[in-house]
Amino acid sequence: MYHKTKGYKAFSVINQIFLIAISLACFLPLLHLLAQSLSSKAAVNGNLVSFWPVDFNWDSYRITFDNSNFTGSMMISILRTVVGTLISMFVITTAGYAMSKDFRARNALMWLFVITMLFSGGLIPSYLLISSLGLKNTLWALVLPGAFGAYNLILIMNFFKTIPKALEEAAFIDGASFFQIFRKVYLPLSLPGLATVGLFIMVGHWNAWFDGLLYMSSTEKYPLASFLQTVVVQGNGQNMALSQSEAEAMSQQSLKAAQIFISIVPIIAVYPFLQRYFVKGIVLGAVKE
Repeated sequence: MYHKTKGYKAFSVINQIFLIAISLACFLPLLHLLAQSLSSKAAVNGNLVSFWPVDFNWDSYRITFDNSNFTGSMMISILRTVVGTLISMFVITTAGYAMSKDFRARNALMWLFVITMLFSGGLIPSYLLISSLGLKNTLWALVLPGAFGAYNLILIMNFFKTIPKALEEAAFIDGASFFQIFRKVYLPLSLPGLATVGLFIMVGHWNAWFDGLLYMSSTEKYPLASFLQTVVVQGNGQNMALSQSEAEAMSQQSLKAAQIFISIVPIIAVYPFLQRYFVKGIVLGAVKE
């Protein structure tokens, strides 16, 4: 009956207005970016574009996809995201399954993992380690340092703890090994948690830009986020590789808007497929026994 009270109705209206305002604050800048990318140079330079393209054209997208620096960086980002997510998910799920069991050194290991979440080795030691291992200018410099995350481990570990032990005991009686139980019982029943953590890792790899600048010595090896950082933040237009005629005909702002919009499309495309697992995965993974 509480939902029929005036206080609850007022809270519901205020809550909806607040959420709509937050949604517009996220959506309108994206719409403005898309409108700029589809507008002419004169309209963009004259600040005539709001949320709808002026003098509609696809030139910025055509030039962007003709730019070998941009497409090469995008391929590196796709490869990094796929390889990095697979490696991280393997490390975190196997570690989470082990840490969900009771054994003597479990608490000591858990404290060790939490310490790594609160304190890092520092930028210079990390750089020296990657250099001494010979990983600079390779894909492994981008995916291995962040392969293990204590926060994601805690989510997966708590999710595994919610699975009834009777299922594991029944599988043991039927002759299954630990690995078979992990693969055929725990993983299928933990799909919300796996999807949630996988989304975290995937978005993290796609948006990471600093490690690309740190560990890659040439722009040809930059992931897409690092490439966009040099173009948009540093203003390094040389990476856009425009011809003289293209530079005169196209607004730099439209090109930047097109590149930024293209870079977020893969995440927008993947998110709806994982969003239905998101709330359940966070709630169950965050519950402590």
